Amino acid sequence: MTLFGYRVPMMASLIVWCLIWEIVGQLDVTFLIPPLSEVFLAAVHLVQTGTWQAAAITTLSSFLIGMAFAIVIGVVLGVLMGRVPAVDNLLGIWVNIFVSAPLSALVPVLMILFGMGETTVVVTVFLFAVWIIVLDTRAGIQHVPTSLVEMGRSYGASRAALYGKIILLAALPEILAGIRLGLVRGVKGVVIGQLLVSIIGYGELFELYSRNFDMDNFWALTIILFAFAMLVSALIEAIEKRVEYYAGVR
Repeated sequence: MTLFGYRVPMMASLIVWCLIWEIVGQLDVTFLIPPLSEVFLAAVHLVQTGTWQAAAITTLSSFLIGMAFAIVIGVVLGVLMGRVPAVDNLLGIWVNIFVSAPLSALVPVLMILFGMGETTVVVTVFLFAVWIIVLDTRAGIQHVPTSLVEMGRSYGASRAALYGKIILLAALPEILAGIRLGLVRGVKGVVIGQLLVSIIGYGELFELYSRNFDMDNFWALTIILFAFAMLVSALIEAIEKRVEYYAGVR
């Protein structure tokens, strides 16, 4: 970002908003926005409590299980849609519908199907994440050059070698991009699932702090959640950069 001819780091925007938040909090404009310094202190104390640690384990468990299913099924469906036109025609419209649909509206249906427990939260994470993974994997598979596939066949590559060493590697940048976006959507899914389905984990803490108007801990919990989502996204993005050269064959 350039300002008055000078290059300004992107982090500067975040610092400005943090300063504005601190000023508004110190002016005591509204009790809903405490000073950011107090929120950070609350976050430090919060992560040391057994309540937060138990909630984090519950939330992380649901998130990881849901994301594992979303990645495996999403990549498999994306490969099938990218390689088999009949599968693409059959599933394409449904994948696009679920990508654009407000999935929160499906939570009551999931409660009826799977009950009020952690299973419904896992399914919610899966539904939030899987469709973008399918679409990005499909796009990556469809952009694999035909010449690479023909070369592999001409050298006698088996079907497993063709997919494992040529097609998936050539599509890897798009697959990783889909997984990165799916992880961010999965974080939203686990929080929505825990708030609307079974008040457990982070959902229980959000409900507790909002009901008691404990805004310091409420915002502290929100910042921790945002930081986790950004960290996961940054890790996947770092992996993406390491495999970007595969895209050069196009």
